[in-house]
Amino acid sequence: ILRAVRASGQMHLNIFQLVQVNVDQFYGIEIEEFPAQIAQVALWLTDHQMNMMISEEFGQYFRRLPLTQAAKIHCGNALQMDWNDVVSVYDVDYILGNPPFVGKQNQNPDQKVDMKHVFMGIKGAGVLDYVSAWYMKALNYVRNDNSAANLLDNLPNMPEPPSEKVKIAFVSTNSITQGEQVGVLWSVLLRLGVKIHFAHRTFSWNNEARGNAAVHCVIIGFALHDSERKIIYDYPDSDGEPHALKVVNINPYLVDALDVVIMSRSKPICSIPEIVFGSMPNDGGYLLFTDDEKREFIRNEPSAAKWIRPFVGATEFINGIPRWCLWLVDIPSAELRAMPLVVNRVEAVKRTRLESTRDTTQKLADYPMLFGEIRQPSTEYILVPCHSSESRDYIPIGFMSETYICSNANLCIPSPSLYVFGCVLSKMHMAWVKYVCGRIKSDYRYTSQIVYNNFPWPNKPSDKKVAAIEEAVQGMLDARLAHPEASLADLYDPVAMPPDLRKAHQELDRAVDATYGKRKFKSDAERVAFLFELYHQYTSLLPSPKKTARRKRKSKK
Repeated sequence: ILRAVRASGQMHLNIFQLVQVNVDQFYGIEIEEFPAQIAQVALWLTDHQMNMMISEEFGQYFRRLPLTQAAKIHCGNALQMDWNDVVSVYDVDYILGNPPFVGKQNQNPDQKVDMKHVFMGIKGAGVLDYVSAWYMKALNYVRNDNSAANLLDNLPNMPEPPSEKVKIAFVSTNSITQGEQVGVLWSVLLRLGVKIHFAHRTFSWNNEARGNAAVHCVIIGFALHDSERKIIYDYPDSDGEPHALKVVNINPYLVDALDVVIMSRSKPICSIPEIVFGSMPNDGGYLLFTDDEKREFIRNEPSAAKWIRPFVGATEFINGIPRWCLWLVDIPSAELRAMPLVVNRVEAVKRTRLESTRDTTQKLADYPMLFGEIRQPSTEYILVPCHSSESRDYIPIGFMSETYICSNANLCIPSPSLYVFGCVLSKMHMAWVKYVCGRIKSDYRYTSQIVYNNFPWPNKPSDKKVAAIEEAVQGMLDARLAHPEASLADLYDPVAMPPDLRKAHQELDRAVDATYGKRKFKSDAERVAFLFELYHQYTSLLPSPKKTARRKRKSKK
């Protein structure tokens, strides 16, 4: 608040009364003592920088020397302690943080204990990354209850939160807005009343330390009350600057759409062919060959040729790398014994499996001539790589003959349907993948339970529209064949994609969009918002909740 006092007959601005923020208003928790002290000093330095800015702005020198006030940084484990012991929740306006980025698979024993402490009683919390605990801990703090499960069990009878005014924002790994973690974490947060006020979509960040790899982050600001002014900061280039988008709602996927979460499903929500993992060798590499190894092996063991089949992993499929495997399903015992080099490899598989620490793998030693898991289709199938680069506009998928053994690095749809192929390869499906799937670093991690089984397919498309998709798919496949020397990695490179193939994909996209009753979408975010609406219709007996119209501010006269 600007205040002016009359001095010597003139109005005089007193900036000491203007400045309303001081370092003693900041409280913090840091697990190590030395960084805690650094945090305190850093706030003094920041305060000094702000003082210099206000001095320059108002033309008066402003200082706080000597330093008589300081931030209150407590040394302790933020996930184990009661934050009210640091500062009462009734005295807090904002909670800000940059929690540790530790994936679920990299958590040490102490961190796993922290996760169990915070998420005690919450089903499925074992899939969550470490950063998610701060979201739950902050909600427990604001609701003045240290048990998430207790909050959920008693939610209908809970009084209004004592500090609903508190606003919270965390810098986080983008993993908590993707894949299976969304269903676990945000289903709880939404039930507790969380509304997202602003969000920075995925951007690349590093702390400039030597050898430190960039991390893909998001920033999420939320509270237990709603806001009419919601903003998404979108990064067309993850290393660039964002542009702000005013939106009606921000859901857990950081999309202007309904507050829905995609849960893991074992079956598709629509009537479509099921998708399954490929076959897993679990063989220590003894049943597999490179191209050169295969030629050498057949030269020394010619009888093995008819038992060797092409083997396709995700890398081999996308990059056109030939690979082979011993596929000994139904091999007669006498024929196997007549091939000593094959027997040697089978015995090596048996030893490898027996040396495993997993009981299930040890049991597979009884069948050393077979893959550990066999799910090979008996018909032509559609191959979908589990992992692929996010830089591509489309995940490369393809039709494969049943003679090609599909690796567990892929998913396969045992169907030769051009319609299914076209929908999975469409921009509509890719928008769903982009916002819903999990990631390995920034690369897509396509799964059946989250991506495919939850995808809202067109509702009873007409024969004419299905035929249009099939025709467009055939045109796209013909465009691929026009470049026989190129791998799928070449064809789907975002810069090197041949014009005829890109045009064929655009035609396919238009055909798929038409089956949804839409002719044009402005962006992937608009596509996925439409799909969330459709998903809600398919999975709920209730009508879609109406979006709240943004109020127009009255102009001042």
